Amino acid sequence: MKVFIVHAHPEPRSFNAALTRRAAEVLGAEGHTVEVSDLYAMRFKAVADADDFTGDHADPDYLRIDHEQTHAHERGTIAADIRAEQAKLHQADLLILQFPMWWFGMPAILKGWADRVFTRGFAYLPGRKYDTGLMRGKLAMVSVTTGTSAETYAPDGIDGALLDVLWPVHNGLLRYSGFDILTPFVTYMPRRLSAREREDALEQYETRLRDLSSVSRLFFHPAEDYGPAERLLPGIKARSGFQHNEVADEDSLRGHQS
Repeated sequence: MKVFIVHAHPEPRSFNAALTRRAAEVLGAEGHTVEVSDLYAMRFKAVADADDFTGDHADPDYLRIDHEQTHAHERGTIAADIRAEQAKLHQADLLILQFPMWWFGMPAILKGWADRVFTRGFAYLPGRKYDTGLMRGKLAMVSVTTGTSAETYAPDGIDGALLDVLWPVHNGLLRYSGFDILTPFVTYMPRRLSAREREDALEQYETRLRDLSSVSRLFFHPAEDYGPAERLLPGIKARSGFQHNEVADEDSLRGHQS
């Protein structure tokens, strides 16, 4: 299997870096081909702008990123750094995103990588998203570290359920473009761990990576569960992360008002 790890942490001695190193070592030893993009070390440009398109523009008078992405993809005029990352992603069977949770999301450099690399025409198109996204057939997994405890990321925790917090990454980026997604690997508050506890966490990650076939996948409703307006059909119970059935939402609101 070909594995592509996108690493987003500025400190080479961080626990995120240790997780990336361990993943590369273990997966390589298991016979997989591993490629790593260390975004900070690469000084990857995080801002999508007109410089992403090296040829003529679809509209030279008004910059609409999604249309220019499609135009450039069709003509092979996407900027070289984007093209290089897309080649790695195209070849990969498994994508691993390694990052610390910053402000309930990915670091800006990783969000920028996604903005620039998951282009319209490469990762998705109108009518080619979710079940039919252009990355269909590939696997993805998030490995994330947090600054607060597992309790704060519990469903009743102050930070909210972790899978809900990760919904924009899991659903809005990965599933949107067609990936099947493994349950995330989470290391809570690594800065509070002792050296032994850090090694235990790395060994847990190693165990997971050695037997990826046994890792459960996140559930996302298939296309047939939705009606013409892309809302769940009556009678379909919401089971995907951040989604909720409207009746339940209304009951909850009435409960707060009573």
